[in-house]
Amino acid sequence: MREEYDFSKAARGKLYRPDTKLNLPVYLDDEVKAFIQAIAEKRNTDFSSVVNQLLRGDMQLLEAMK
Repeated sequence: MREEYDFSKAARGKLYRPDTKLNLPVYLDDEVKAFIQAIAEKRNTDFSSVVNQLLRGDMQLLEAMK
């Protein structure tokens, strides 16, 4: 590494996009992943759809508990 860098010609926020949506990775335990994968295979649907359905169900339960 250099001792000093010249940032005098740098542009702040050059790559910043405020409307960008990020899909962050979610890491599941092996047991949970296998459980969800089995459900997805039985329903002939993709993994993400099953996860979203399960989470929506949890959201509804939590809303009802308020």
